[in-house]
Amino acid sequence: MRHPVLSRLPRTLAQLAVLLALGVTGIARGLAADGTLAIVAHADVTPASARGRNLADLFRRKLLVDARGNRLVPVNLPGSDPVRRAFSLAVLGLPPEEMESYWNERYFHGVSPPPVVASAEAVLRFVAATPGAVGYVPRCAVDARVVVVAEIAVSGVPDAPCAADPVTALP
Repeated sequence: MRHPVLSRLPRTLAQLAVLLALGVTGIARGLAADGTLAIVAHADVTPASARGRNLADLFRRKLLVDARGNRLVPVNLPGSDPVRRAFSLAVLGLPPEEMESYWNERYFHGVSPPPVVASAEAVLRFVAATPGAVGYVPRCAVDARVVVVAEIAVSGVPDAPCAADPVTALP
């Protein structure tokens, strides 16, 4: 008869590999194992324009107007931001640094990447003030200035920006 711990070892190693692949290593860096990103939009944006496949096309600047003909303006966080990384992996299927070659090619076709702002608060301000704007923030950062058009469950979303920032921690 095999030792009970040794008999579970292959299954335990497999589970560990899956957890590592899902980004649980982010916990060691002070990130939550999972969380929710809110896709936020200016009040004039058609919600369907910022969901599913349209969301990926919007952030790749392939979708330029919504169903009503309003110009769409995606906004990004900095490439080093863990929220941007989580969004990019979940929606675009690539980390921000791998999107650089995509944007280099698109630039030669006259298409620039979305503007980048410094924080979740800056995303909220940009989206609230810019007709057609669409961005993403941790769900806990959302307030009445913007409309939530979708939510995405992701791994590696930091809890700290919402807990520490009194501006975004509104009830």
